[in-house]
Amino acid sequence: MLLIKTNRDNLLKPLQMVTGIVERRQTMPILANVVIEKQENLLTLLTSDKEMQITAKTLLDEGNHQNFSLTVSAKKFQDILRALDTDTEVSLLREEDKLLVKSPKNRFSLHILPSDDFPRMLEEDTCITEITIPQNVLKRLLNHVQYAIADQDLRYYLNGVLLAVRQNELKTVGTDTHRLALATAPHPTSDEVDHETILPRKTVLELLKLLKDDDETVKIEFFPKRVRFSFSDIVFISRVIDGKYINYSRAIPTQNDKQLELNRVDLLHALQRVAILSNPNELFRGVRLVIDKDYLCIFSRNTEQEEAFEEMTVRYEGESIDICLKLPHLLDLLNHVAAETFLFALANASDSVLITIPGRNDFSYVIMPIKI
Repeated sequence: MLLIKTNRDNLLKPLQMVTGIVERRQTMPILANVVIEKQENLLTLLTSDKEMQITAKTLLDEGNHQNFSLTVSAKKFQDILRALDTDTEVSLLREEDKLLVKSPKNRFSLHILPSDDFPRMLEEDTCITEITIPQNVLKRLLNHVQYAIADQDLRYYLNGVLLAVRQNELKTVGTDTHRLALATAPHPTSDEVDHETILPRKTVLELLKLLKDDDETVKIEFFPKRVRFSFSDIVFISRVIDGKYINYSRAIPTQNDKQLELNRVDLLHALQRVAILSNPNELFRGVRLVIDKDYLCIFSRNTEQEEAFEEMTVRYEGESIDICLKLPHLLDLLNHVAAETFLFALANASDSVLITIPGRNDFSYVIMPIKI
């Protein structure tokens, strides 16, 4: 029975939107599948890992009116479509428990599992609040903090990004307690409900893949245990991390009076060079920064007592400072936040460093010093 006849890209593009959350190893075999449904000329693809669910929809040409619902292996279906030439006409046919994927020169047979057996995330009734913002704004907010979140910390609330809605702004925060990143964006709203939710790491990373770099909007709906993002023919539902986030505002220094402005690219290249001889152990991979009038000296050393040194000319008129910082913490910032320059505000060798973007108040990054 013929189900669909259409261009390859009409199937591949929405499929690629939903397959990012599909794990190869699943406790339930059907979770490795994608649900394919059609009602009239609306095609819907759906995947889930029981923590997240992504739905993508696309309109087919008139004439594709055979309604159906089934599931097949998401990876195999995607690999088949990718292997076909662009603009290839693809037909999907059902023969008992098999889905046939046919083109003029190819034929593939995939095993079908019933779509009724697929575990879908149920909708929650009570929406606490909702906002609508440009996709590029949400993408910036997430990208500017996601690298700072903890990885498999027993304090589970640190393994995600805090998304906080205020009456006049939207905030994101990521921290592992050794460093903290905070990003904000103005968001005037008539809704007086303030709300915070913690997005899991996997949810954040998947959103960063799907969100566009333009001002097309995304609607965010907050529920007690879930959050729903609707944008670009996609509906993304995710469970949230249950727990109370730390009081992040207390971690941001307010008395750092020694300031140093550094070019992002120049500092990045200098750190990449001294990193060649840094300690390979991630826990102790630090650099020593000596800041004095008109220069910044960067030192690294490894367990074999090999050393690297680089000097940068800077404008600095404060007292001399000798401080050690974790190298990955600096590189993460420089690789993820595309500012031309950063303003380093320091106090002394034992206090946190506050890094901001000159002329802006929408980003802060705090790093704790280390001993090496």
